[in-house]
Amino acid sequence: MPAPSGFEHRVRGDEVVILHHGIRATTLRGAKAADFLARLETEDPQLLMARLTGDYRRGNERAARRHPCNQG
Repeated sequence: MPAPSGFEHRVRGDEVVILHHGIRATTLRGAKAADFLARLETEDPQLLMARLTGDYRRGNERAARRHPCNQG
C-alpha cells in the first residue's frame, strides 16, 4: 500500500484544521489539537493525519465484504 499523501494542516488559534488535497477533512480542538502538534515532532505527519481523519483505511473494505468470493 502506498504511503498516505496530500495532507496538510493549518493552525488557527487553538484549532488545527487538517486538509486532504485542499479540502477540510477534520478540525481538532483543545487537548486533541495539542496532542497532534506534539506528535508531529516524532511521527510521520502524513501517516498521522491519515489516521486522524479516518483515511487510513482506503474505503474498499465494505466492497470487499460484499464480493462473491468472500461470501460464506
